[in-house]
Amino acid sequence: MDKEKYQLEILVNASKSILYNCLSTPSGLSEWFADDVNIKDNVYSFFWDGAQEDARLLTKKRDEYVKFKWLEFEEEEGDTSFFELRIKIDALTGDTALLVTDFAEEDEMEESQLLWRSQVDKLKRILGS
Repeated sequence: MDKEKYQLEILVNASKSILYNCLSTPSGLSEWFADDVNIKDNVYSFFWDGAQEDARLLTKKRDEYVKFKWLEFEEEEGDTSFFELRIKIDALTGDTALLVTDFAEEDEMEESQLLWRSQVDKLKRILGS
């Protein structure tokens, strides 16, 4: 089944550097995204309730974005999925938003988006936003 790309834009009241730290470091990610996070050779290991998922860091730009590819999909031919966390500043208002780009199968789309919204809500609570 083909995965569809989707994007969520969620307002987050935080500075770019603090937000980027939460998106790119093991300590930052383990506060809101996973129970624990380790890095070795650009591979991030995420732990949830005893389960482990690994993702390769594809690219990042300080205070702007991080982009990952789940290793379980890396070997699948033709799989172009990734997930990206991008910091977006509104030019007019100066508001900071987190732009989440991810892929999900059609029947998992709603659940996947709800999970991201829940995780980002946790991030917002940690940031006091």
